[in-house]
Amino acid sequence: MLRNVVATLLALSAFAALPGAAHARLQCVAYARQVSDVQISGNAREWWSNAEGRYERGHEPRPGAVLAFAGTRAMPYGHVAVVRKVVDDRHILIDHANWSGPGKVERGVVAVDVSAAGDWSEVRVWYAPIKSVGLRASPAQGFIYPDRGAETVTASASTPTQG
Repeated sequence: MLRNVVATLLALSAFAALPGAAHARLQCVAYARQVSDVQISGNAREWWSNAEGRYERGHEPRPGAVLAFAGTRAMPYGHVAVVRKVVDDRHILIDHANWSGPGKVERGVVAVDVSAAGDWSEVRVWYAPIKSVGLRASPAQGFIYPDRGAETVTASASTPTQG
């Protein structure tokens, strides 16, 4: 636990020391590590398997959990996003980077479960260029939950902001 706190503080201090232009080039993995209590290495497509035995995993969204997307032809490295708020059983608000544009950070944007089984295995995510959820469903592996007792992502702002 203390190691995670120290690692998070170091990551945040390094983030704060970067010039403004560097902030705009964040990748989803680096961003998820900075704003969540889930500290996993590897490409986003590897987070689900790398979490096995280290973090609880499941198919129910919870604030602070990391939603892990599988790698596909369109996104070969996968994607990760942090759950900010659960709106209902099919809608969540997420914080993530590098989805609507290279390095672009988005906070409080909608993700919709479009899977037939309602298990979050197929998700459509807000895509800023069209000002709507994306037209393509992306395969998701599930949610990686932070350690029990760890603080979850700060959810003080409930309105979407795109960065």
